[in-house]
Amino acid sequence: MFATRSFTLLCRRSAASTWRNKSQSAGKRLDISEIYPPIATPFTQSEDVDYQRLDDSLKGYCDLPFRGLVVQGSNGEYPYLTPEERAEVVKRVKQTLPKDKLLLAVNVSLSSTRATIQMSQRMADAGADCLLVVTPCFYRSRMDSQALINHYTKVADSSSVPVVLYSVPANTGLELPVDAIIQLSQHPNIVGLKDSGGYITRIALLVQKNRSQDFQVLAGSVGFLVSAYAVGAVGGVCALANILGQQVCDLAQLCVSGCWDEARELQYRLIEPNTAVTRQYGVPALKQAMEWFGYHGGVCRSLLQPLSKADLEQLQVKFSSNGWL
Repeated sequence: MFATRSFTLLCRRSAASTWRNKSQSAGKRLDISEIYPPIATPFTQSEDVDYQRLDDSLKGYCDLPFRGLVVQGSNGEYPYLTPEERAEVVKRVKQTLPKDKLLLAVNVSLSSTRATIQMSQRMADAGADCLLVVTPCFYRSRMDSQALINHYTKVADSSSVPVVLYSVPANTGLELPVDAIIQLSQHPNIVGLKDSGGYITRIALLVQKNRSQDFQVLAGSVGFLVSAYAVGAVGGVCALANILGQQVCDLAQLCVSGCWDEARELQYRLIEPNTAVTRQYGVPALKQAMEWFGYHGGVCRSLLQPLSKADLEQLQVKFSSNGWL
C-alpha cells in the first residue's frame, strides 16, 4: 500500500511541478506551496558553526520531497549568529540545495526598516530565493497596521527576491494585523504569509479575503497543518520536518488529495512529538531528536542549554509512545 501511495504521490508532485513552472512562466507569483523544514544550525562543542555537519544533514534532506528549506529561522538560532555567519550559512545551503528546491531565508531585524532592507539584500546576494520577513516588534506599542504596512512595503519595494510576511507572535509578542495583511497582499513582490499563531479562523479569513490576489498562506507548525490545509493553506514550515520529514510531507499530500481520515490519524501521531520540539522544550529538543533520527543537530549556542535528564526522558516518551522510536 505504501509503495503504491509513494508512486501516486510522486506523480502528483511531478504534475504540481509542471503546473508551477507554467504558472511562473506566465508571470504569476512564485509558488511557495508544500513543506519546508526550518533547518537547525549545528554548532561544535566550542559553539562555532559546524559547516561539515550542516552539509551532512542537508544531503539527507535533499532525498526528501520538500519544496525547499527555510534557513535562519528561530530553529536556526538566528539571534545568536552574527550577520556574517547568517549570510555564510545561507550561502552554504544554496551550494548544496538542488536547483529545483527553494531556499527561503528568514530576515529578522528588530531595529529599523533600513536595517531590514540591508539584511534582505545580503540574504539575496548569498542565494536566498525568497525572504520570510518577521514582524518588527521592539517598539511594540507603536507597531500598528500603518507602521507595519509602511515597513513591509518599503522592504518589498527594495527586495530583489519575493517576500513572505512572517507572523510569529510567540516570539515577537505581536500578531500581524489582518487588515495589514490584506493590504500588503496586493503588493506584487509579497507572495504570501507564514502564520505561526495557529488560529484557524484567522487563517481561513486570510485565505478567503485574498483569493483574488494569488496570495499563499503557509502554516507555521505541523500541529495545525491538517486544519490549515482544510481552510485553504498551501503548505507549511514545520520544525518536526527536520526529524520526520517524509511523514510531514505525507501528511501534506494526504490533505491535498482529500484523504482526510488518513490525514487525521497521522496528524494525531505527530502532535505530541511536535509540541515537544517546539513549545515544550524548544530547540534543544529539536536538535536532540535530530541526532536520534540520523541528522546532525549539534549543541546549542548559549544562552540555550541542554535538556535535563528528566526532560530528555520525556522527549523520548513523546516519540516512542506515538510509534516513532
